[in-house]
Amino acid sequence: MDKFESCVDVLIVGAGPAGLTMATCLAKYGIEARIVDKRGTKIFNGQADGLQCRTLEIFDSLGFGHRAWRESNHMLEICLWNPDDEGVIRRSDRIPDTIPGISRFQQVVLHQGRIERFFLDTIAESGGHAVERGVLPFELSIDENLVDEQDAYPIKVKLRHLSEEEATPQQSATSANGAAIQDGLFRSNMSADDTQEVLEASKLDAKANREELVKAKYMLGADGAHSWVRNQLGFKLEGDSTDYIWGVLDIVPITDFPDIRMRCAIHSAKSGSVMIIPRENKLVRLYIQLTVTEKVGEGGAKADRSKINPDVILQSAQRIMAPYQITYRKLDWWTAYQIGQRVGTNFSAHERVFLAGDAVHTHSPKAGQGMNVSMQDAYNLAWKMASVVKGHSDRSILKTYQSERRKIANDLIEFDAKFSRLFSGRPAKDVMDAEGISMAEFKEAFEKGNMFASGIAVDYGASTIVAKDGSTKEQGDGTDVSVSTRFRVVSDQKLAPGIPVGKRMNSLKVLNQSDARPWHFQELLPSNGRWRLVVFTGDITQPAQRAKLESIGKLLADSSSFLQRFTPPESRHDAVFEVLAVHRSPRAALEIFDFPEVFRAFDEVDGWDYSKIYADDVSYHEGFGDIYGSFDISPEGCAVIIRPDQYVSYVGPMEDVDTLNKFFSGFMVPKGMSDRALDGDSQMRNVGKGPGSDGVVTADPSVAQASTDGLPM
Repeated sequence: MDKFESCVDVLIVGAGPAGLTMATCLAKYGIEARIVDKRGTKIFNGQADGLQCRTLEIFDSLGFGHRAWRESNHMLEICLWNPDDEGVIRRSDRIPDTIPGISRFQQVVLHQGRIERFFLDTIAESGGHAVERGVLPFELSIDENLVDEQDAYPIKVKLRHLSEEEATPQQSATSANGAAIQDGLFRSNMSADDTQEVLEASKLDAKANREELVKAKYMLGADGAHSWVRNQLGFKLEGDSTDYIWGVLDIVPITDFPDIRMRCAIHSAKSGSVMIIPRENKLVRLYIQLTVTEKVGEGGAKADRSKINPDVILQSAQRIMAPYQITYRKLDWWTAYQIGQRVGTNFSAHERVFLAGDAVHTHSPKAGQGMNVSMQDAYNLAWKMASVVKGHSDRSILKTYQSERRKIANDLIEFDAKFSRLFSGRPAKDVMDAEGISMAEFKEAFEKGNMFASGIAVDYGASTIVAKDGSTKEQGDGTDVSVSTRFRVVSDQKLAPGIPVGKRMNSLKVLNQSDARPWHFQELLPSNGRWRLVVFTGDITQPAQRAKLESIGKLLADSSSFLQRFTPPESRHDAVFEVLAVHRSPRAALEIFDFPEVFRAFDEVDGWDYSKIYADDVSYHEGFGDIYGSFDISPEGCAVIIRPDQYVSYVGPMEDVDTLNKFFSGFMVPKGMSDRALDGDSQMRNVGKGPGSDGVVTADPSVAQASTDGLPM
């Protein structure tokens, strides 16, 4: 058998949405990464389909939001259908699908295969490596003596390259006329993991004739609910399963149901529930509750998957939706799953091997969270990892991944458990029916859940990189991600109540000072790995604000400022930090040369930078964004630090550069080792020593490679 050896900055296992998000971001940040997947092909049908507001904002920051927006089906309204006094389903209410005004995007649906195509195209355009398919890891080890060395390769992974046959999952369904139907059961929690089976088969297959040893600085396990990486690390998913079994059909429906092109939540009196998701190209997805007669193993036991097929699922939908008729001639994809909610015990080992997506949180798909939260996991981690690999930040920031994203996973599980119970339960017959589900409670949960589901409600707690007051353990998942008191910074939120620290920066229109073009503010924050300092200067035609502006310009240009200390020599002026100004003076009253040079850097080839100064003023064609009024920004102005993932780290006085320097000194690496030595204070940075506060872990190849604790994709 041929054997090879290679080194890479980051190895990604799993080419689903989480893995592809990571690979895309790292390609854009210029980090050498490889991504492998045991399956021989990408997804072409089915799987996840909902895209929430925050996810579309992320797609836009990566450069392909317009593609998803154009191709997807937009969902603007939800119709609630419930049984009347006679037990007949009636439309009982309509509510907006997305809360108006929370984002410049609304929820849409598009099948996962197209979404993965957008990622693959962007990886190629950004110079990243193509996905290596039919490649399976079979051995993992971590050298604990090297985990804290900045440039070490402490991770060793052995890969096996599979034959085409081994890399192709078995999909069993056929239609009535004998045509093949895409069957998603092989990726649902109703099917056991086949990793060990594939590995054993590959040992006997002469076509699988290559093994490879990969040494990596960092690794991401984004390999699904049956995660091989998680199992190798000895981590677990903890939580509960229910006896609710749901089937999924992607069909072109033939029906007299009037709201088939609306998102609908249908509760029948006795036969269960259906959720309708209208898709692109006339497709409709039905999430259908299967009744006791259609499943085996109540009380949390596994259902008998051999008794679940498209006909059984359709028959259940027909009972729930009666007296309306529904059938189909075209079935695009189907699957089934058993509802459960679980969260990983750990999200990383030694801040070297990380887990994301279904590998660390599983739940029902009806709230449209699985793919979205998985991609947001990777989006959170990618910029931190890239910053460390490049030597811009030290490893302390990597601990914030578990603190931030495990907290989100726990919140998601709590939300999903309540939502699934309300959706799967029998409607109450009257107010005295204690065992039934209140439809008023269901509507309230649906409306409140919309904010959570949108992704806009994410609020990261205090940490090394979020300047909030309070305990980092209590505001996160319990991990200590505090910074030395010497570098502790707390925001002054009253200067801009509408820009909450810990949340993503919202978007309103501002005008470029040099050419009057209106831009959504988020469009000025592309995912390129850079921090942003946004100075809201107020009205600089006023002498006091002009003086503050001149002061911050001088202080930022000084050699002691973070801008100078933490930008590597010979780099672009905005290689690590972008400095933006948003003023509230009449745009026509100013020129860019009224601003200090730090806001309009000069390049001998490209001349002045015209992309950093903006006005909160009325545009000729697109109205008035009123960012100052909408965000309640003080007339005194303020300085806002925005992380590379668009979340707000700090809000404070615009002229207080000392506090900005203090904040970045807590985790950024000075451009010279002599500068680092000047910092003194051996406790200045909270560099991770091992996996964090949740226990010591090591990778053990003897850990069983197969697992049956996976939950729905």
